Amino acid sequence: MMGTTVEWYDFFLYGVCSAIIFPHVFFPASDPVAGTMLSLATFAVGFIARPLGGFVFGHFGDLIGRKQVLVASLLMAGIATFAIGLLPGYQTIGVTAPILLVTLRLVQGFAVGGEWGGAILIVSESGDSKRRGFWTSWPQAGAPAGQLLANGILALLALVQSEETFAAWGWRVPFLLSAVLIVIGLYVRLTVEESPLFRAAQARAAERKATSGPRLPVIEVFRRYPRELLTIIGARLAENVSYYVFTVVISTYMKITFGVPSSFVLGAVLIGTVVHLAAMVFWGAVSDRIGRRPVYIIGAVGVGSWVFAFFALLNQQSFGLTVVAIIVALFLQAAMYGPQAALLSEMFDTRIRYSGMSIGYNLASVTAGGLAPIISLALLDNFHSGYSVALYVAICAILTVTAVASYHETKGRDLADADTDEVAQANNTPATPTFESP
Repeated sequence: MMGTTVEWYDFFLYGVCSAIIFPHVFFPASDPVAGTMLSLATFAVGFIARPLGGFVFGHFGDLIGRKQVLVASLLMAGIATFAIGLLPGYQTIGVTAPILLVTLRLVQGFAVGGEWGGAILIVSESGDSKRRGFWTSWPQAGAPAGQLLANGILALLALVQSEETFAAWGWRVPFLLSAVLIVIGLYVRLTVEESPLFRAAQARAAERKATSGPRLPVIEVFRRYPRELLTIIGARLAENVSYYVFTVVISTYMKITFGVPSSFVLGAVLIGTVVHLAAMVFWGAVSDRIGRRPVYIIGAVGVGSWVFAFFALLNQQSFGLTVVAIIVALFLQAAMYGPQAALLSEMFDTRIRYSGMSIGYNLASVTAGGLAPIISLALLDNFHSGYSVALYVAICAILTVTAVASYHETKGRDLADADTDEVAQANNTPATPTFESP
């Protein structure tokens, strides 16, 4: 959770600044809407790089171990974030500024693409299978924890500084502070033990190496698990799109539509994120009792319905009502994100689990979260109504419910027995995953 918090702090910090700061620092020649669109496009670039990171880190994570690639991903994301804090603006170095910004964002996205799968597997392959939803929800909670840190520091700076000072140099402070978080995250990751299931799978792989030749986990994923990949992409649509609407798009919407100060939105999201963090663990534990599918569907249906009330409350321009809108929205979104780690880890065998989870997770990030801010802003610019964005989220929710409902329940799968699939293949017999009784 600590390492995940650091990496998502880096990622979300960029997301918030891309909506309220970067349009002025790196794209000052554009009009306000066009500048924001260009800035959010650099935000999307990070998502485009994530599948590549998932491919590369997933491949090596399945070959050499979860722990080593986690250390590498943390260093890459942290160094890129620190460098953004030092990057000169457009007025200083011209077009080179946005080019360097895009490059650093690509490094960030590449690193985060390999982060999530490894962090989840260290936990899911080590903990109690009967409480897998609860335990894996903790590294999931690293996402809102990172958001909490990013928004908290930005909100504090926005309160103690004028808008001019904050836009001039204050926004750089949280990027530079990431250096402290890197040290903490590295200490945690260097001391954690490798997954015991991976060590066992690695030993079996070493015995087969002489006769089977080199192993390519990525190829195996696409060959043997196409349905799982499509299910993951569908499941992540509502979860990913709604999250960025509730935490990133809201900044642009409130600023452009009503002209509210940055501290208004940042403060409201900050409060909602505290609830979001706790809700992750709550829904993860609930999924251990009633299953991954029911909890996930509750979240998708809830988000698809609440999003209309969400924008209705925002339109009141009341800080209290905005906080209520965000709290309920993120509580429902957590019903998808909380048990998601357990759901995805239960879909694949140990020897290709890192690759399978990372590829599916990050392919969905491109089509969902990466495009969500751009699509949302385009809808706002064309229809001048938050309800157009609400309809977009609702359609994604319908697709998510369809994907999750069509896949079998995975709760209770023994990951230690998941690799019976490869034994069955060796004997030319179909594999039968092991599940516990309800």
